[in-house]
Amino acid sequence: MSVSGGTYYEDVSPGTGALPPRAWSPGSDAARLDLGGIWRFRLSPDAAGTGDAFTADPDAFDDAGWNRIRVPGHWVLQGHGEYGSPAYTNVRYPFPVDPPRVPTENPTGDHRHVFDLPDNWPDEGEAVLRFEGVESCARVWLNGQELGVFQGSRLPHEFAVGALLRPRGNVLAVRVHQWSAGSYLEDQDMWWLPGIFREVTLLHRPEGAARDVSVRAGYEHATGTGVLRVDSEPGGRISVPELGIEAATGETVRVPVEPWTAETPRLYDAVLDTGGERVALRIGFRTVAIEDGVLKVNGRRILFRGVNRHEFHPETGRTVDADTMRRDLLLMKQHNINAVRTSHYPPHPAFLDLCDELGLWVIDECDLETHGFEEIGWRRNPVDDDRWTPALLDRAQRMVERDKNHASVVMWSLGNECGKGRGLTAMAAWIRERDPSRPLHYEGDWSCADVDVYSRMYPEHAEVEAIGQRKEAPLEDPALDARRRAMPFIMCEYAHAMGNGPGGLLEYQRLFETYERCQGGFVWEWIDHGLADERYGFAYGGDFGEEVHDGNFVCDGLVFPDRTPSPGLVEFKKVIEPVRIAPEGEGVRITNLHDFAGLGQLAFDVDGEALKVPELAPGESALVPLTAGAEVRTVRARLAADAAWAAAGHVVAWGQVPSSAQDAGRREDAPLVPPATADGRLTLGPGVFDAASGALLAVGGVPVTAPPRLDVWRAPTDNDEGPVWMPATTAAGQWLQLGLDRVQHRLDGVETGESGLTVRTRVAPAAVDAGLLVAYRWTATAGELRLTVSVEPDGEWPCSLPRLGIRLGVPAAFGDVRWYGGGPGEAYPDTRAAAMTGRWSKTVDELQTPYVRPQENGARIDVHWAELRDADRGGLRIEGSPPYYFTARRWTTEQLAAATHLPDLIPGDTVWLHLDHAQHGIGSRSCGPGVLPQYELTPEPAEFSFSFRSLPGS
Repeated sequence: MSVSGGTYYEDVSPGTGALPPRAWSPGSDAARLDLGGIWRFRLSPDAAGTGDAFTADPDAFDDAGWNRIRVPGHWVLQGHGEYGSPAYTNVRYPFPVDPPRVPTENPTGDHRHVFDLPDNWPDEGEAVLRFEGVESCARVWLNGQELGVFQGSRLPHEFAVGALLRPRGNVLAVRVHQWSAGSYLEDQDMWWLPGIFREVTLLHRPEGAARDVSVRAGYEHATGTGVLRVDSEPGGRISVPELGIEAATGETVRVPVEPWTAETPRLYDAVLDTGGERVALRIGFRTVAIEDGVLKVNGRRILFRGVNRHEFHPETGRTVDADTMRRDLLLMKQHNINAVRTSHYPPHPAFLDLCDELGLWVIDECDLETHGFEEIGWRRNPVDDDRWTPALLDRAQRMVERDKNHASVVMWSLGNECGKGRGLTAMAAWIRERDPSRPLHYEGDWSCADVDVYSRMYPEHAEVEAIGQRKEAPLEDPALDARRRAMPFIMCEYAHAMGNGPGGLLEYQRLFETYERCQGGFVWEWIDHGLADERYGFAYGGDFGEEVHDGNFVCDGLVFPDRTPSPGLVEFKKVIEPVRIAPEGEGVRITNLHDFAGLGQLAFDVDGEALKVPELAPGESALVPLTAGAEVRTVRARLAADAAWAAAGHVVAWGQVPSSAQDAGRREDAPLVPPATADGRLTLGPGVFDAASGALLAVGGVPVTAPPRLDVWRAPTDNDEGPVWMPATTAAGQWLQLGLDRVQHRLDGVETGESGLTVRTRVAPAAVDAGLLVAYRWTATAGELRLTVSVEPDGEWPCSLPRLGIRLGVPAAFGDVRWYGGGPGEAYPDTRAAAMTGRWSKTVDELQTPYVRPQENGARIDVHWAELRDADRGGLRIEGSPPYYFTARRWTTEQLAAATHLPDLIPGDTVWLHLDHAQHGIGSRSCGPGVLPQYELTPEPAEFSFSFRSLPGS
């Protein structure tokens, strides 16, 4: 089978043979047969090698020599490498850009499955064979009869097969090509993973069954009235018992209802009866509108506290089971996330059912991205080539028709990063005609010619503020400019959650809360796409020998590949919490930041004791008095009863009130003791030093295996390093160019006096004249050793510093840590909102954050004191003034920076302690803005102090 200019898999048309798209209806009482399981499988290196076996007599065909594979699934993730390997690219196509042609080396998987009909399968009626998703082009046969060809990997396709079925021995054959013309439309920043990756189902369609079902359920907020109309082909009757509705399809019914929102996801059970079929529906009443430049649902402005979500599982790729989908959504709800953008394709339809049930706003995005054409100046971009428009329209239609009945879907997105073109305009026109009830989104054309909301990716904070004030830079076309300036604004991607970070979340959130036009955004993204791998733990781009790849850029999520929340998710939860609890006067001010819900579902406490808080409507606040405490007091807002997404007692929000007294760990000054020198050693209180160099050797009974010295280097984070396309302009690029990873320490003097010991050094990298003059001033009491570090920049400094503090080593046995300060997780200057002041304890190993690509991690902020203990040898207590950043790990910064995967980090015989006066911020530079000016660590004079005390053993 061939077409002009190439074979059928190079055809720019949507395909052949498939039925028109329709709504997904899992609630049908018609018979269905899941065809998933173990199929026969043969992989050919190219399409030509497959031959015409599937067109021969299916009963005579011998597939005994074929392998077996699980469907749904990706063949490259099965067979232990026998079937090829995954490949990751962000923007670049992994094949020559010559649309619609694809390489001759086109891995082709032949799938064959023999099935029997159940004994109770009805004799009458039709049957439909349904594919939920196949990447990237499929050709299908049943019992030797070709059904058709389709592209559009993440969209359903159905074929009429009733006349071909037989009770026993049905032979279903599917030929899947990894590359096709459709691949040019699916360049979506993810692993390229071919295969039948979603379900294959045989559906009985009784006589009189609904060809399609369309539910329109609006809400008139002024009167509290729901407006319902259900249409079907053929018609029937709709029943909503809880509302007393019994009506014919096509009839509009108005009744009082409780509306559906992401905060209050009220659904009503309904049944459509067409005579031949009964279809269970779950209906949510809500109306989406843009009024006065603001996006509203049910008459109220909404604020997206959202994430982008690729479908991903570390073992099965884009084959994601229902339990994993639910787990994702429960984690989102438990972390105050209220919205999902389905980047960059429609998700499995069951995911939207869960969004309806649990309550999330959804931007449903079409299966479309042509980002790789940007690399060649958008030449021959399919979205601006009329030959491709039918394929674009087919994708838009299949998305809208499949998902139109979901209350959670409040916006359609035309796709992602496709540039501009007539095809997008055609898609927008069709969607508006078919479903005028939802606004349209697309970020790739800043003129907003085809959309209803102004959307951007990764704008800097200052630009967001200007947009919020409707003072953004004007467009050249006055009419388009006026139209766009009147639109609501969202950030469809912001705060790139790659590795350690993202920073700057709090400042974005305050802009959303300040400017009505700024209606939130969607963090990129939900999950790290690390593939489970016995070599590396989790693998990323390049780990499979890809010729073209984008490294660990695929690991940019708020949860790790195993769905463990990262510190970034914990920070995001705190920043977006829907109740603000802030100290004010002698109490706390409680502000309800929900869009719709009151506070009746929450119970408040202060350090475990019930706290009475008045019922507050959205936007209202109240000052609640508190009694003073000796330490920080913590007020928490918890679920008062079990919710669908968390149990009673789950903490939704919290705030702290500063203490009225100093930390109990602090002591009055004691008399200083003078130093004493003997046998090349200098003793100063509990401290023992090398008399010649002034290097600290021990504190009491605790050996110091590496003496304290100034530390200015950190293993660059992904956000320090920034995007690969501009390394020289990033923080890490400047640090490395200056040589901060290889500074030298020159000893300038060791001075001993009656009050203590002073060591003077100059710290500087080779080949430059910029340096830091450092004085270490040691004093002691009988039981405490004290250090004051003074730092003075010397010469011209062209860039910021990664960190400023001291590093020292203690024996590996000191592996238990207690501290008073921020915790329990890591925090940095611009990722500190979730750091709760308190007493915490962890092991050194538990202090590490397991980013898929190792990098700076694990700092605890605002530490007043920290203790490291060895059960047999006692411990070491370190106090700081001012409070400091504390980090402890079993490898050096240099080892951490050199590691590419977690198994590279091998514990040594030293625990390395970093006591930092300051850290450079984190930012979001891996794809977004860098560190805000107030969080940059600029070289300037600084002074900070620590005290060291040995602790007795148990």
